[in-house]
Amino acid sequence: MWKYIKQYLLFAILAALFMIGEVLMDLLQPGIMSRIVDDGVLGLNHGGYGNLTIIWTLGAQMIGLVLFGGLCGSMNNVFVHISGQNIGNEIRKDCFRKIMTFSFPQLDRFGTGSLVTRVTNDITQVQNFVSQFVRGMIRTSLLMFGSIYFMFRLNRDFGIIVVCAFPFIVGCLAFCLWKANPLFSRLQAQLDILNDIMQEDVSGIRIIKACVREIYEKLRFGKANDELVKTQLRILIIFAFMNPVINSLMYIVVAVILLVGSVEVTSGAATPGVIMAAITYTTQLLNGVLMLVMIFQNISRGLASWKRVWEILDSESDLKDGTFAGNTEQYGEIEFRDVSFSYPGSKQSVLEHINLTIHRGETVAVMGATGCGKTSLVSLIPRFYDVTSGAVLVDGVDVREYRQKDLRQKIASTLQKSELFSTTIEQNIAWGAPEASSEKIKSAAVTAQADDFISSTPEGYQTMVAERGMSLSGGQKQRLSIARAVVKEAEILIFDDSSSALDLKTEANLYDALQQSHPGTTKIIVAQRIASVRRADRIVVLDKGRIAASGTHEELLSSCSIYQAIYYSQIKKEEESHE
Repeated sequence: MWKYIKQYLLFAILAALFMIGEVLMDLLQPGIMSRIVDDGVLGLNHGGYGNLTIIWTLGAQMIGLVLFGGLCGSMNNVFVHISGQNIGNEIRKDCFRKIMTFSFPQLDRFGTGSLVTRVTNDITQVQNFVSQFVRGMIRTSLLMFGSIYFMFRLNRDFGIIVVCAFPFIVGCLAFCLWKANPLFSRLQAQLDILNDIMQEDVSGIRIIKACVREIYEKLRFGKANDELVKTQLRILIIFAFMNPVINSLMYIVVAVILLVGSVEVTSGAATPGVIMAAITYTTQLLNGVLMLVMIFQNISRGLASWKRVWEILDSESDLKDGTFAGNTEQYGEIEFRDVSFSYPGSKQSVLEHINLTIHRGETVAVMGATGCGKTSLVSLIPRFYDVTSGAVLVDGVDVREYRQKDLRQKIASTLQKSELFSTTIEQNIAWGAPEASSEKIKSAAVTAQADDFISSTPEGYQTMVAERGMSLSGGQKQRLSIARAVVKEAEILIFDDSSSALDLKTEANLYDALQQSHPGTTKIIVAQRIASVRRADRIVVLDKGRIAASGTHEELLSSCSIYQAIYYSQIKKEEESHE
């Protein structure tokens, strides 16, 4: 954490200095009060006659100390907030930058809910930890040890009484923290689960309502929330018992001081003012201890949260960046050399011994049964995953040698699920090419068959898209995603079942327009419908992770039994639908 603290160390030091000033003002006041009582009111050193001048003079001093202490306290708060908020800001930005470098398996391991909790709640706890450490630890330490020191200066016997009680107070505090500490990590983990459920249910609210599963999800959320509350209550109960115990110990100390003080006043060894000051110091010590309880609670929770935040900051991406900048003589060339692939943590192969070359400007379709590895195959090209064995080459260079940014600049992908953002249609299309002009954006929309429905909206390309594209139909979302890929003007276009929501006529128009506008671009189409791929230069049929056949529509229809089965099943369905 020092890496972040040292950037704002000056503010932390200033906060500490102002806190020292505030506490010193608090510690000086009981002594002045003792003189006001003994000399000003009782006149113990002036023949038993009070002295109003002493009262006014010392009273003015006390007011001055209070005002100066208040100023120091205010300035302490200012510098504590500056340091704490800025440290939290730097940590949060670094966490987000690190998350952006994570591979898909890493994101799956952490989970969306957990990452949200860590970047929000956990970092807030770390901010509180830093602020409490700078402000609270200095204040409580000075209050406690300062009170004991001034007690000894007032009366040695009173100081001994407080020192004798101190180990019992610290022991009680240590025991409670020992019991509560493991619960803080559990509390944050349960908050992860709660956020996961919330994120899943908000994202899938339509399917929940369609399947009438609201009651089930309410129960699931309620169970997770009950576990969270149960852990929180256990922590609160531990500290609820601790506060009365420490209070009792301190009041016993006050009672003993009064008892001993009454004897010493009678014998002339102490004065009423000294006893009053001793009680005030004891009260300050009590406040310091109770504050220490809350500080240690926040510090314990902050350290537990810091461990979770550090797991993000200390993680390195599974996909190590290469050094190649991407300048090649070839363009749009793809080669799979004896590629085998299985997902991280799984022993089951998804792809086995794939050998395939795709040339510049070629349109290659990939077909096969569900789960045969189509999406996995095209995910290896932009290096969303690394091959288990073999190599994937783009423009004659192994994708692992590229800098990921330069590799992905060569490729534009539209995925099975259309991801849109809560901004305008124009900005959504220009997401992969922020510098694109309005003319290029419109041209891409025309190619993607999206211009008609965009132009029909009241605000056209400036129409705001609702969260996750909820304001659009499935086909509209797919066309905007395709337009976003087209406007990028990449060497390679990958359509991963991204036109499944389009009718056959719109899909045919799309591919015709794409061929006319981007004849030199390499296109890979993953699809389930024969109508989507029949005009491709080549169709690759996958079966159980292997290439079963490759050829044109006519060649496969006459020689590949898997392709024939797909074709005739779809033709039969079309005939039945017409009937």
